[in-house]
Amino acid sequence: MARKFPIGIQSFEKIRTNGYVYIDKTEYIYKMVQEGSAYFLSRPRRFGKSLLVSTLEAYFKGKRELFEGLDIEKEEREWKVYPVLHIDLNARNYENKDSLLAILNQHLEKWEEEYGEEKNNRKPEERFSYLIEKIYNTTGSPVVVLVDEYDKPLLQSIHNEPLQQEYRAILKAFYGVLKSTDAYLKFVFLTGVTKFGQVSVFS
Repeated sequence: MARKFPIGIQSFEKIRTNGYVYIDKTEYIYKMVQEGSAYFLSRPRRFGKSLLVSTLEAYFKGKRELFEGLDIEKEEREWKVYPVLHIDLNARNYENKDSLLAILNQHLEKWEEEYGEEKNNRKPEERFSYLIEKIYNTTGSPVVVLVDEYDKPLLQSIHNEPLQQEYRAILKAFYGVLKSTDAYLKFVFLTGVTKFGQVSVFS
């Protein structure tokens, strides 16, 4: 029976467990992880960014069975499991700053529940910073942070400068945590359409 092509499928696990065609690029993923700790990938939509994020998530969660027969299986010996914080900003329409804060809080509440932290009313960036440090101290492992479509709110408000300014302020504070918590991080990977310098989020 002919194998199926994964049209529109962005889940590495779904592709590998349901017999879809997969073009093996895991050799490059292994090199990325070995040679660096922070990356940003800027590509147009439908260029496989989300699938790459999903593949990295499976790798850092130690799901060795999904990589059987792939290049990375020959290279990786430890398959160590790391705590992974995956932020997907692609699955929401951002009409105002409350919609952005809602998706950030949704992720934070999920992680707080997973790692036994009570919900609180602090700012998202404060909760994010505290969570990363707590996860590191609790698990004894550095944290992996994966952000898919980091700039989606900014792209949706491209013709609304006041809203852009609000989004930039929120995201700059939130992403700034990745710099201040560097000692507790194993790997950081962000994808987006625009480059950092174009949106003034990381300056």
